[in-house]
Amino acid sequence: MRVARRHAESSIARPKRLGVNAFAVALAVWLVGGGPLRAETPQHEQPRRLPTTPCELVSPAASEVTPWRLNESSHKSSSHKSSSHGSSSHESSSAGPASNEEPLISTAFSSRSLEERLNALEHSHARLRHEHAELKAQRKNVAQLGHGDATLRINGRVHADLWGFPGDSPGVNGFETGDPDLSPQDRLGFRRIRLGAYGELPANMLYKVEMEFAGANDTEFRDVYLGWERLPFLQQLLVGNQKRPYGLDHLNSSNLNVFIERPFVVEGFNQDARRFGVCAYGVSEDQAWNWRYGAFDQRLIQDEGNYIGDHWQGQVAGRLANTAWWDDRSNGRRYAHWAVSGAWADTDADADAADDQPISESGVSEASFRTRPEARTVSRWLDTGVINGGDDYALVGLEGVVNVGPVQVVGEYLNVWQSRVGGDDLRFHGGYVYLAYTLTGEHLPWNRETGCIGRLEPFENFFLVDRGRGACRGLYHRGMGAWQAVLRFSYADFSDSDVQGGVGESVTAGLNWYWTPHASWQFNYLYGDITDNDLNAAVGGPNFGDYHLLGARFRIDF
Repeated sequence: MRVARRHAESSIARPKRLGVNAFAVALAVWLVGGGPLRAETPQHEQPRRLPTTPCELVSPAASEVTPWRLNESSHKSSSHKSSSHGSSSHESSSAGPASNEEPLISTAFSSRSLEERLNALEHSHARLRHEHAELKAQRKNVAQLGHGDATLRINGRVHADLWGFPGDSPGVNGFETGDPDLSPQDRLGFRRIRLGAYGELPANMLYKVEMEFAGANDTEFRDVYLGWERLPFLQQLLVGNQKRPYGLDHLNSSNLNVFIERPFVVEGFNQDARRFGVCAYGVSEDQAWNWRYGAFDQRLIQDEGNYIGDHWQGQVAGRLANTAWWDDRSNGRRYAHWAVSGAWADTDADADAADDQPISESGVSEASFRTRPEARTVSRWLDTGVINGGDDYALVGLEGVVNVGPVQVVGEYLNVWQSRVGGDDLRFHGGYVYLAYTLTGEHLPWNRETGCIGRLEPFENFFLVDRGRGACRGLYHRGMGAWQAVLRFSYADFSDSDVQGGVGESVTAGLNWYWTPHASWQFNYLYGDITDNDLNAAVGGPNFGDYHLLGARFRIDF
């Protein structure tokens, strides 16, 4: 009883910081139940004695562990003995009435007078009021939300890249520099430096604002939208700058993609992905199906801020995705996905009027497809330029994913049919397939609500710590993280009829080292070949060439 009294009084003497609701709950429990609640701690979680020598690793002895239950000391040995033989009835008889803990606590607190308990409660309340006043004073200089009904979370990412060009050719030199004798230059810097905020607003509204600082003085925005969730029929509706719903590798986050840069065709047909528009997002109750569809303006304004012009070049686009196979028994380590996407876009040849009408600052026809060589370069090596007479185009894409444990196979194929006024209609197309194998056994998760790749979580994070002291320095504890090998083949054809924007093929081999779910290294080697590239060849230079590329990226997100 004395042990129980001291335990209760120590709980009174050291009050924790409580909010108004928590304080009310604690008061009710105190007055009705006779004392503070205590959590039972399993015996296997008892604290261990610290080592007494620098190199000592000692297992906890029974005599060194403080019992967690007040009534346990009187029958601990008999209870343990009986449980080791698997006899619950013997254990019950050994413990006797003392095994019921509640009467002991109630008896301890019932002996205290009501006046003593109220005095202790008033003392705790006074201390809480004093601590609340101190905390309120400290928060005067702390950033707070504009109103109490909003929520705010900060997110960001940093991607640092290194690219080298160990092998080139006169044709590739011309694509990059315009001079067959001047090779592409190596580059080191930040690919992405993003900082953003997102949250919820009353009643069912949400928002997101994300800025890109990797361009130094040329700051741009990325995801900037407001929206509504839990809507009838539409489910979620977003208005603002957001990704257009096609190209799986673009819909995947750059924090999660297994290659440093995206394939030819995905970037070429959905350049920079985001456009200002309105888009709805939904998922079936069993998460087998998900969809997104919306309308967008084709002009990329994240570096301009606004679209200015009378030639609206609208686009409607959508994607329907299905998780055709999901293995619950393996907790989603085995699954299969397929999706179909499509778009129709109005491209206006008359929009090229910026010289005659300077007020039309955004006056450029969007009948154009271009991309870099799956690496960061100054120029786009595959580029149709603005297509003369471009009227409108249609896009169709097919994608598939199969994942079995640590092995994943992904493929995607996209077609674009460009109609023209005063010229032949054009067709551009391309695709890619890749294999990813996680050497340490982890799997690439799948998000069934979005139909996109999930975040790989290593079985153990990478770390290296010297746990030794003095003469025992060098006792390293380490974790290896997760290791993944990847291989991709990519193809894109941007040449048809009189528009010779190039035909590209590339093979990329990579190694990914995941330190944690939010930090990783990526290493890529690429070999590529480009032909039929009349529009991008240097004057007097060849319209073909091959190249070798080496790339590395360290990326973190938070």
